Amino acid sequence: MATTTTSLTGGAGGDDRVLAAAQQILKSLKTPKEDRDDMLLIFSTFDNRLSGISDLINNADDSKSSTEEELDRFDAAEKVILSDASLSGEPSHQSTSLFDPPNDPVEYFTAVDEIIQWMEHFSISSAGETVQAVVDRAENAIQLAMSRLEDELRHVLICNTVPPDAVSRCGGSTRRFSTSFGSHDGPIYENLESFGEGSDRGCHRFNPSLGDDLFVDLVRPEAIPNLKDIIDRMVRSGYERECLQVYSGVRRDALDECLIILGVEKLSIEEVQKIDWKSLDEKMKNWVHAVKVVVGVLLSGEKRLCESLFGELEELKEVGFNEIAKGCIMQLFNFAEAIAICKRSPEKLFRILDMYEAWSDALPDLEDMVSVVYVINEAKVVLKGLGEAAKGTFTEFENCIRNETSKKPVLTGDVHPLLRYVMNYLKLLVDYGAAMDSLLEISEEDLYRFQNDLGGDGSQLETMSPLGRQVLLLMSELEYNLEEKSKLYEDAALQQVFLMNNLYYLVRKVKDSDLRTVLGDDWIRKRRGQIRQYATGYLRASWSKALSCLKDEGIGGSSSNASKVALKERFKSFNACFEEIYRVQTAWKVPDEQLREEMRISISEKVIPAYRSFVGRFKSQLEGRHSGKYIKYTPEDLETYLLDLFEGSPAVLHHIRRKST
Repeated sequence: MATTTTSLTGGAGGDDRVLAAAQQILKSLKTPKEDRDDMLLIFSTFDNRLSGISDLINNADDSKSSTEEELDRFDAAEKVILSDASLSGEPSHQSTSLFDPPNDPVEYFTAVDEIIQWMEHFSISSAGETVQAVVDRAENAIQLAMSRLEDELRHVLICNTVPPDAVSRCGGSTRRFSTSFGSHDGPIYENLESFGEGSDRGCHRFNPSLGDDLFVDLVRPEAIPNLKDIIDRMVRSGYERECLQVYSGVRRDALDECLIILGVEKLSIEEVQKIDWKSLDEKMKNWVHAVKVVVGVLLSGEKRLCESLFGELEELKEVGFNEIAKGCIMQLFNFAEAIAICKRSPEKLFRILDMYEAWSDALPDLEDMVSVVYVINEAKVVLKGLGEAAKGTFTEFENCIRNETSKKPVLTGDVHPLLRYVMNYLKLLVDYGAAMDSLLEISEEDLYRFQNDLGGDGSQLETMSPLGRQVLLLMSELEYNLEEKSKLYEDAALQQVFLMNNLYYLVRKVKDSDLRTVLGDDWIRKRRGQIRQYATGYLRASWSKALSCLKDEGIGGSSSNASKVALKERFKSFNACFEEIYRVQTAWKVPDEQLREEMRISISEKVIPAYRSFVGRFKSQLEGRHSGKYIKYTPEDLETYLLDLFEGSPAVLHHIRRKST
């Protein structure tokens, strides 16, 4: 110690040598703290520059003590993680969650926190030669812990995911029309003309009601705190990528299961195009429902779940949600794209419009939720494709009406199947007015035909909606088509009955539906005037000959001196005319009860008074044993027989018992 003291008190470089000696002393002092304090007190008397050495050594002791405590806590935390890792390999422990007894999740998470904190704050300079070994141990412990937490994240997510069938039912009730347009060959209207008959307007539509701000828990709420604990540790440990992989993978699988339950399959374009119409119609309805559920329930639920779990980790929230959403969205895209390029046929229009409306309604919400540009761009392309498909399909429908030139008349003069088909089609189409207005525009060719070939007034179109213009044009095409079909009848009276029946049906369909709003009351008034003209034309063509038999001209004088021969011929001619009319026109059909009754009244008002007057004036001229041979019917008989007309059931009168006078 003397040598040391001499070197401290004499010679050059005093401060540096004092400091070097202090460092040497610090290294050599391994005695108990009480002994060191006494020795330091003695040393400080040799040189006032050593007076602060006591504080220096005490600080070093405190630092050593703190590091030792950190290492002790590290050792304890490492032991918890290693112990759990060793137990995880045992069969009895493999399926045990951290949150299942007898495990203590608080102890495990505390251990992970200790390792993370040690790695974040441990000072290499204070660790000396042990730093690399401790770092290696810490990294090993974190790897084991993160592997465990990956499994735990997957396990908790899977075990607490709400069953997909329960989520998929959140789309609300559905309304489906029991009859659907079918695929067909031959005339467009075959087997389809009754579509929509007797049903409420629009009840064919598949229209789930989701309600406003529908909230559904996709993961049980009680699991959220546990999931947040796991995600927080993985993110703090730098395992964000692994965390997102596990999380997005589980949630994607859950959405895939929901799509399966919703009836949306993974099909290629080729597979979709090979599906028969009945099956394809069902898949299209499923797709519409799925869009509403996926966007309105599932994706909005996924967005809220990401918000709950990732909190202020904006990038993770965005990336995680986009990864989850892309898969199911692209699957919906694929089916819609396949439908958009399928063969166009009129029966598909309403389903395509359902798809177009559903996707149009969903797109704004999708844009708010999904930040992947190419996904949103593709969504817009899909919407445009469905719109083009709807326009093309409607054009195909129009072409079918224009090109329908069948030469087979309806024998009874009833409403033509083409008219039933078209009117029910248009009656349903106006339910899609907003969508059709956004898609349709009238061409110059259509406008020219409306004004020239069909005799329409172009000014009518100026104030009408796009769909209204197309409906008016189609109605004009239809009326023209009916005029042409009426020419297939040789009987002029039946021509008038056919036109009257069909125009009356057309007006009734317009009046009793939203088509009235589209076409207007003035259109209805004009057609009612035409119906009266057809009724008058029927009376003239059918009853003029019979009524001419009841005129006084040509029978040789007044009622007192009329020629019996002429009278007999007149009554025979009238009877023959009436019986022929009865035989033929009982087979004709006026399907509307009100119109049928009006027609019978009109006939009765024309025929019965004339017949009663004629019989009254000349009955006495034919009195005798054989008068019933000529005056076969009383006016009351005729009135009764008129009730049999237009029932569509042919009957004859030539076996009826002759009436006595």
